[in-house]
Amino acid sequence: MGIHDLSKVIGDNASHAVKETEMKNLFGRKVAIDASMSIYQFLIAVRSEGSNLTNAEGETTSHLSGIFYRTIRMVNNGVKPVYVFDGKPPTLKSGELAKRTERRKEAQSKLEAATEEGVQADMEKFTRRLVKVTPEHNRQCQELLDLMGIPYIVAPCEAEAQCAELVKAGKVFATATEDMDALTFGTSVLLRHMTFSEARKMPIQQFELKKVLEGLDLSQDEFIDLCILLGCDYCDKIGGIGRVRAYSLIKEHHSIEAILEAIKKEKKKYTVPDDWKFAEARELFKNPEVAPAKDIDLKWNIPDVDKLVDFMCNKHGFEEGRIRRGAEKLVKARSTSTQGRLDSFFKVLPGGAPKKRKSSENKAGAKKGKGGKVKGKGRK
Repeated sequence: MGIHDLSKVIGDNASHAVKETEMKNLFGRKVAIDASMSIYQFLIAVRSEGSNLTNAEGETTSHLSGIFYRTIRMVNNGVKPVYVFDGKPPTLKSGELAKRTERRKEAQSKLEAATEEGVQADMEKFTRRLVKVTPEHNRQCQELLDLMGIPYIVAPCEAEAQCAELVKAGKVFATATEDMDALTFGTSVLLRHMTFSEARKMPIQQFELKKVLEGLDLSQDEFIDLCILLGCDYCDKIGGIGRVRAYSLIKEHHSIEAILEAIKKEKKKYTVPDDWKFAEARELFKNPEVAPAKDIDLKWNIPDVDKLVDFMCNKHGFEEGRIRRGAEKLVKARSTSTQGRLDSFFKVLPGGAPKKRKSSENKAGAKKGKGGKVKGKGRK
């Protein structure tokens, strides 16, 4: 879910903090991508078009197609992607996960009814609601990325928090995800619609946290409390407080504790959740469980074309000619990536100021393993 209505609050009060851009304008940038969100988009996009990519055994392959072709498009535009996968969910998220399970059960029941009645539109709608990214989806995409020479990280916990850690440390320029809580975790730049298919024809939205805070006239701590009031994945929200009221309350009282004292005196009845864990949610946003960026060494390798073709075509049923053509584009883009790329000469700092590099990019390969442990792997 991310943060409920946060994009609307920003649009209403800090619209200058958001600009529309194109992928080509991100030339030379390293971008941390929320892998699970991207995979979900690929699964949903194909279903929305009335079909689903499968191999001869009937196994879904749309996630592999999406990762393969979208990554190639990014690399061809001079973007250096690093995919970040979720680790274990935080304990505070258990309530939200339980709600999602209930919603899937409800969708399954409604799908069965729609199927019995033959209502095609409802069948497609409820089928999309049942889409879920599985550990097998993740494993297959990680294997594909490895063969493509694209680095990935398995975060200890939430992917958005790990992406924000990379941005704050200057390892990458931005976080690419649809979940607005990347800003709550402190990413200085958020890119939405980065991995949408061309069929959607949606420009990339670039949010800048510094301008968001300036426009809202809030500190980062106040912004975090606003996000909790709006509704996040880690605790319930106060019933009866919408986005306009939430923003005005934070502006006036500056913290949730002060707001709770203030609304006690009001005649209007608000529903404060029992044992409301807003303080724990605040702490999670401020100090999430992440692998320290200083321990992560991102490397982009030359693709292993033969193994890539074997994986995509022999194992997953893709047409060899198309995969080879895609691989050739990837190899060409990678072989020219050191010529003229901005980040070959400059390193992105958390504040956005460029700093001259002292050494060229190492061509050895490395990826991040579960629990934040680094696993190295070289490829010629």
